[in-house]
Amino acid sequence: MKFLVIAQDLRISGSSEGIVSRSFLSKLREVHPNSIIDVVYLQQYEIDDHLHLLPVNSIETHVLNLKIPFFTKLINRFYWRLTGVSLVVNHINNVYRSHISKIEYISYDHIFIRSAGLAHETILSIKDLPILKRGIVNFHDPYPLFWYVGSIVKLSKLELFKLRAMFKVVEQSKKCMSSARHMSNDLEFLYGTRKKFHTLPHQYADDVFDLSDSKDVVPKNKKVTISYHGAIQFGRNIEILLDAYKELIESNIIFQENTEFVLRLKWSEQHTLAIKYESISNIMFLDYLNFSNSCNEQKQIADINIILENGPLYCNILVGKAPFLAELKKPILSLSPARSELRNIITDDRFIANSNDKHEIKIKLENLIIDRLHSNEPVYPFGDYFSIENFEKSLNEILSN
Repeated sequence: MKFLVIAQDLRISGSSEGIVSRSFLSKLREVHPNSIIDVVYLQQYEIDDHLHLLPVNSIETHVLNLKIPFFTKLINRFYWRLTGVSLVVNHINNVYRSHISKIEYISYDHIFIRSAGLAHETILSIKDLPILKRGIVNFHDPYPLFWYVGSIVKLSKLELFKLRAMFKVVEQSKKCMSSARHMSNDLEFLYGTRKKFHTLPHQYADDVFDLSDSKDVVPKNKKVTISYHGAIQFGRNIEILLDAYKELIESNIIFQENTEFVLRLKWSEQHTLAIKYESISNIMFLDYLNFSNSCNEQKQIADINIILENGPLYCNILVGKAPFLAELKKPILSLSPARSELRNIITDDRFIANSNDKHEIKIKLENLIIDRLHSNEPVYPFGDYFSIENFEKSLNEILSN
């Protein structure tokens, strides 16, 4: 069997899509060890992505020139407001299109087309190309941005143009898939198509990363370390958790002496929070780490890892870190809205709390801390959801005609 994977992001750090795309290739190889797997990688800029670690037969790399011509930017300032069409978006998509149109794809049995970020350039660029009729299109996030849960983007002519363009892609593609059941259902409805959107959950594989760098891992200062690595966006609320933790350590001297909360955030996100909680020595706001250091810190130092789902009312995406945290066999606490993807996955109620209910968050966090003060036994918050058996089952459903 021959597979072609068109990828937009295979970075080893700073990108959830890079992490899950690399892991997808690893799991695809594990399920189909004797197949041909070729990759066309469309990079936005040249960087060492450790591509030699990927278990594929070949990788064809193209570094794209995405610089927008001055005249295009000038005209577009007025053009998109009048027409709802962005010349800048079209220019970028055409750069991707020029490379994809040259791919010799006829000999492949299955073609996966993976995008990255919120613009979905790889997917949109193949509209009307013959390869799309053979393509399995993977949505990393909902598109367009107006329909991303937690987004503050307004419904404009430009968003409606994007919706119309993507509708054509969905209509012309062989199959579509996403990483979350909620997102698959939502996109199936949004694009008004009878074409099924399949679900293939994110995966994580250690073997496609060099995790030897651990020089920036924070030293462990307390018996129990609570850890959050990630962004604060799309309605994610970290303050309600920090307030609950603050109340716990102020009311329990054992928690104050034996626990710490380490947060890895962007500077713009941590600055305001650091001022609000500067009197709480148990809470540490630290800078982002590269992927290797982040992995090692969550593996070696953290005892309880935090997940923030989008909110405040609904989350239809699967957070990229979930399969990685499943590998650790450590307690997690997911702050999730009433309807969310993780509520369908996490099998034990101890590990999930309503992201809008401080009282519940406080109780769940307290119980997890007490457990970790007395035990280091492995736990399985996600059950077998991210097992290779489930991946193979979902993949086979997608590949079947």
